[in-house]
Amino acid sequence: MNFDINEVLADMLNAMKGSIKDDWNVVKKSANNFIQTKKERLELLAQMRLIGAIDNDFFEKRLADEKEILTAELHSIAIVNKVLAQNAANAAFKVLENVIATALII
Repeated sequence: MNFDINEVLADMLNAMKGSIKDDWNVVKKSANNFIQTKKERLELLAQMRLIGAIDNDFFEKRLADEKEILTAELHSIAIVNKVLAQNAANAAFKVLENVIATALII
């Protein structure tokens, strides 16, 4: 499986959009900015996991850290309440986790 960080980030944003739904137009620009600022870190983290340079426990801990950062960033948008922010961050990072898990199986 070829890992394409741009495709994964787009899928993460789509997952967030599905989670936020009606408020997406208000959140879209900020959410995209938040995700794009993580691009290099997430790509490095994913690549290290895919080549076996880090184990799954370390990978999961780092993803949890990144998810917390995204949740905090989403909290900064007044329209998004705490549950929506958490759900959006969870949806986004589930996409990345699934891509890595699938790539490791293939």
